[in-house]
Amino acid sequence: MKASQFTRWIAQLSSLSPEQREQLKACLSAPGSLAQDMIATPSSCPHCQFSELQSWGSSGGLPRYRCKFCGKTSNPLTGTPMARLRKRHLWQDYAEALTQSLTVRRAAKHCGVSKNTAFLWRHRFLSQIADHQAQHASGIVEADETFFLESFKGQRDLSRPPRKRGGSAKRRGLSAEQIPVLVVRDRSGQHADFQLEKLDAVHVRERLRPLVDADAILCSDSAAVYAHYAKAEGITHRPVNPSQKRRVDGPFHIQNVNAYDSRLKGWMTPFHGVATKYLTHYLGWRRLLERYKTQLNPLICLREALGRAAMQQLTQT
Repeated sequence: MKASQFTRWIAQLSSLSPEQREQLKACLSAPGSLAQDMIATPSSCPHCQFSELQSWGSSGGLPRYRCKFCGKTSNPLTGTPMARLRKRHLWQDYAEALTQSLTVRRAAKHCGVSKNTAFLWRHRFLSQIADHQAQHASGIVEADETFFLESFKGQRDLSRPPRKRGGSAKRRGLSAEQIPVLVVRDRSGQHADFQLEKLDAVHVRERLRPLVDADAILCSDSAAVYAHYAKAEGITHRPVNPSQKRRVDGPFHIQNVNAYDSRLKGWMTPFHGVATKYLTHYLGWRRLLERYKTQLNPLICLREALGRAAMQQLTQT
């Protein structure tokens, strides 16, 4: 904040009510506040990763640092999706809109910005969050696929007539219009999901191989892609066949991933279809809501958007 802006802000303090004064005092004294995250000294240069930085004044209300190795300057937001994003004083309000799953227009109204700004902020905030998911799944691991209708929402040149408010597929069942998403969960709550180019053995194995531990037990439906993966990797496979009303075989079932798929689809309904190129952002958004549940607040959301959440939090649901 510039000195002139700070002076005007100080002059307005006398108009605060006693309750507002207490809220301001709590925000200033709270450890780990957004303001502290904003001015935290980077541990290394975002350009060359050299660890020695020297103070280099300030700009736009943020401290700047100069790398002793490459000579480039940076601030605490350089290299994050939030770099060069304006109206920082509204970011916490927008993070609150994300925690409430507001649509673009409702989020714009909530923050007092245009819908175009709200859309830009949505995907800046979500670009880092989309990468936060479990890196390992162990024990009994459930895997299943769900599908989303391919969407070119926001594009001007389409090879087909546009659909209204999400629309529906021309063909029943699976087709090239459906985008597969692989969902994986284990019984400890570790969760990961992936947008696949194609639902086949090659792409499924590419995603599951680094994720599922070698001693895990894979539970899936009777699709051949999972049997192929389990056989190739030497993993125990316990398939269930919902079409034959065999949904549960003792502790082996895929009820958890099916329940998550249902919550995911229901949560996406108010958006009336999401552009396929942004689908991974929405998957990450939903994982964020599932990971923290009722504990999610705007500060946690902002820290995840900046890539500053603790790693143990990022891998828990």
